[in-house]
Amino acid sequence: MNFVKHLNLEGLHAPFSASQSAWLRYSDDKAIAVYRKKKAAEMGTRLHAWAKDTIDLGIKQARSNKTLCAYVNDAIGFRMNTEVVLYYSDYFFGTADAISFNKNVLRIHDLKTGDSGHMEQLMVYAALFCLEYRVKPGDIRIELRLYKNDEVEVFNPTAEDILPIMDKIVSLNKIMEEIDEGVR
Repeated sequence: MNFVKHLNLEGLHAPFSASQSAWLRYSDDKAIAVYRKKKAAEMGTRLHAWAKDTIDLGIKQARSNKTLCAYVNDAIGFRMNTEVVLYYSDYFFGTADAISFNKNVLRIHDLKTGDSGHMEQLMVYAALFCLEYRVKPGDIRIELRLYKNDEVEVFNPTAEDILPIMDKIVSLNKIMEEIDEGVR
């Protein structure tokens, strides 16, 4: 049998794939909702890529309260790096949309193109930064910004906010290492 080669689809996953067959039990409305959510996620990925390129090229946008414009302009204005991986271990890492550390101020911005998004995610990035670069959160000022729904949510966590997250990461990391070593 000579099978048709679908080279354009290699490495991709169908929205309703055989390997994730729960859709067999979806109502039509649930299938539509799932599909729309996947399409929104794809658009979010594309917008993040566009924002990264725009920031990296230093192309300011028209002054606007629109989420994307505000995010891009602020990241350029604060001379932030984009899509930076913050790494503690193979169990605990994440990619900050935009980050800078200048004059003892850690700044992390996150772009949300959908409805979800919580400041807790940015606090985890701050904890990962402190762990990776061995910075005590009490020795720096931290500003976290969440850009979504044409608003900017700003939070300045203290060491008391970040230290418990750091402790949790270290503790859980030790447990995961023990599991992989066969100790647990």
